[in-house]
Amino acid sequence: MPDIDPPTGGAFLMERGACSAPARIFTPDQFPVEARLLARAVEDFVRREVVPANARLEAHETGLMRGVLRKAGELGILGTAVPEKFGGLDLPKSQIALLTEAAAIHPSFAISAGVHSGVATLPLLFFGTGDQKRRYLPRLASGEWIGAFALTEANSGSDALSAQTKAVRTEETGDYTLNGAKVWITNGGFADLITCFGTLEGTGLTAFLVERETAGLSASREEHKLGLRGSSTTRILLEGATVPSENLLGEIGNGRLPALAALNLGRFAIAATALGMCKENLRAATQYALERRQFSRPIAEFGLIRQKLAEMAIRMLVLESMLYRTAGYLDARFGAISADGPASAEQYRSAAEEYAVECAILKVFGTETLDFVVDEALQIHGGYGFSEEFPIAQAYRDSRVFRIFEGTNEINRITIVDQILRRIDSGRVILPENARQASVNTNASAHPEVDETAEVLALADMERCQVRIRGATQVTIALCRALLAEGQPENQDLVGFVADMIVACYAAESVWLRCRQTEGAESLSHAGLAYARDAQVLACAWSRTILSAVGGSGPALDPPDEPVPGRDTIGLRRSVASAVVDRSGYPW
Repeated sequence: MPDIDPPTGGAFLMERGACSAPARIFTPDQFPVEARLLARAVEDFVRREVVPANARLEAHETGLMRGVLRKAGELGILGTAVPEKFGGLDLPKSQIALLTEAAAIHPSFAISAGVHSGVATLPLLFFGTGDQKRRYLPRLASGEWIGAFALTEANSGSDALSAQTKAVRTEETGDYTLNGAKVWITNGGFADLITCFGTLEGTGLTAFLVERETAGLSASREEHKLGLRGSSTTRILLEGATVPSENLLGEIGNGRLPALAALNLGRFAIAATALGMCKENLRAATQYALERRQFSRPIAEFGLIRQKLAEMAIRMLVLESMLYRTAGYLDARFGAISADGPASAEQYRSAAEEYAVECAILKVFGTETLDFVVDEALQIHGGYGFSEEFPIAQAYRDSRVFRIFEGTNEINRITIVDQILRRIDSGRVILPENARQASVNTNASAHPEVDETAEVLALADMERCQVRIRGATQVTIALCRALLAEGQPENQDLVGFVADMIVACYAAESVWLRCRQTEGAESLSHAGLAYARDAQVLACAWSRTILSAVGGSGPALDPPDEPVPGRDTIGLRRSVASAVVDRSGYPW
């Protein structure tokens, strides 16, 4: 593991060089042999125990998924983040991401296990009392008990912290009574311990550990879902459910802290799952393209098919680079925390919050890469891809929800911009005063003194691209900051464009840093350069679009270095949206 001095979250938007040097970031090439062997063991387990049972899992055979999870617990797969003294493996976030990738070859299992070991367990690990950890963590780590996370409600999806579930404290006993209904609860059909959130009158959102056998708690039937049919998803009903005082999790009224800590790291885990699914689907698509023959040749030899395979791999490389770069930062922050320390809860909260921007970026980029890869994989399969006889059809169904849960991608885009603006206002992230000029005059090589080998030229070109993306992003935020900060719903289209620029900035720099660290990998630098060039064009176009909409005049954002008049296409689309809404459908 490299010696990483983790930067401030969001610091990648500062002047270049503000983040870690290439030699001080983590990449998957740095995993030790032991980590890869453990990942292989997880993959072997899933292929041996889970994949053959797929049809039975999708039919919700009673006790099957729970039994599979119990076996996974016996192998240690469910206790990856739990300290060893509670029966876990206490692995760093980077290695947990690698194991998550391996489990993702069966998405329903991956989500069931991921919710259990992630959002259902981490709030207890971070904010639980010593007694709570002793009572529950060993059971969760072993798979004896299965966990669930109950935050979402029918009327509080994207606005998850506005829960309507009510908690009332009984003065005589100090216990709490919960009334309400939670929806879309993964593992809801069989979970033994549920991290549940309710609003305590006069104090705000509060977290509780609710056991399955609690009187007044029940689960509805399994939801009829488009995808992830092998996982359990139910409603959890709370009708006078009494929770003892010792099962209050964290502080009264501060339930948002365990909720947000879990969601931030949950988004990181979703990106790792998406990457694992991408790799499995690229493998399947490539194998099919090599076997399928048309016009007496494998379709893998045809240019349009090869273009698809290349673009799938490029986006996956960028996602992988971003994911493990962020994992290294998380490892450095979480690795410095003593689980038994007197300030551990605050330290865990701070570590989980520090990279909220990066985790939201990963969730957006990862899930949209997943949708792209699966869609193209199905297209390569042609008509067979539309048949449930081929696994790509299930992959297509399974992938779609990833852009919805752990915060929709729309909400995550808003989160990205909101967090960046908050950090600028607090001084944690400082945009350069000459942001307008930063995007100009970046055509010169950053390393003119070195020999112009093909690899050096590619890295230099990649650096120019990512510097220009950062400059365009800085300019746009600087000129539109007040408007973006207003938080008006009608400005979300502007926010979305800015979020995409921020995503491109982190993505381009991550793949550039990885390519600089990995010498002699020509295809790697070619993939990074292909992404960086395209991202530069898009980022500069987005900037001009935004500035045209708000009446600003941006700097020269791409060659030729002269201002390009823009048109307010955002305003045009707003006008069209109004017509659609006014007529409740197609307006012409």
